[in-house]
Amino acid sequence: MAGHSKWNNIKQRKGAQDAKRGKIFQKLSKEIYKAAKDGGADPEMNASLRLAVDKAKSNNMPNDNIDRAIKRATDAGQGDNYDEAIYEGYGPNGIAVLVHALTDNLNRSSTNIRVAFDRNGGSLGEKGSVSYMFDRKGYIAIDREKLDVDEDTMLMEVLEAGGEELETSDEAFEIYTEATDFTVVRDALKEAGYTLAQAELTMLPQTTLPVPEDKEEIFEQMIDALEDDDDVSEVYHNAEI
Repeated sequence: MAGHSKWNNIKQRKGAQDAKRGKIFQKLSKEIYKAAKDGGADPEMNASLRLAVDKAKSNNMPNDNIDRAIKRATDAGQGDNYDEAIYEGYGPNGIAVLVHALTDNLNRSSTNIRVAFDRNGGSLGEKGSVSYMFDRKGYIAIDREKLDVDEDTMLMEVLEAGGEELETSDEAFEIYTEATDFTVVRDALKEAGYTLAQAELTMLPQTTLPVPEDKEEIFEQMIDALEDDDDVSEVYHNAEI
């Protein structure tokens, strides 16, 4: 994980998403809805719902939107049914791309995702073709702008909380955890008084590959097309950006 900084990418992504805020909230509502429908409306008793709610809050989703999604999932009646799906494929230079989707129509999602790959210089692969190149990890970012804590102090806090690795830049502390330890580390840092700018379970690439200069634009178009799809919840890749 050393050298794999997500913070700048996250800030750039959030900036680009400002213009698509309504669509982002729609996707987050879908994740909250499914988590609540599968495991109940209490985040304290439903770990998946708690993660979905935390993700929504980190994206500045209003509490009213969160509450509506939970209420809709737990109201009487059949409601919507969503399936989780994972698509694996390649971009230029053999870059691995992993797409997580939440959909009520698998045929539609499969078609749209295949088109996004094919039209932008990529190709959809078989199940297992790239997922082995990623590790499931917890990721926590703490903005350093208004934080008067040095790296040594933060490292001790992270290790005591059960974190696996700390990366430091002028802008942020970035903390990585085992997936199973994520909620414990996150809650410990919150209880210690830290404000978390980002806290999520993610897929980290084991190695990265450069994007050929003449393929950068079409690769970005492919990622944008995938992220813009209503059924896609997350897109991961191992490109050096």
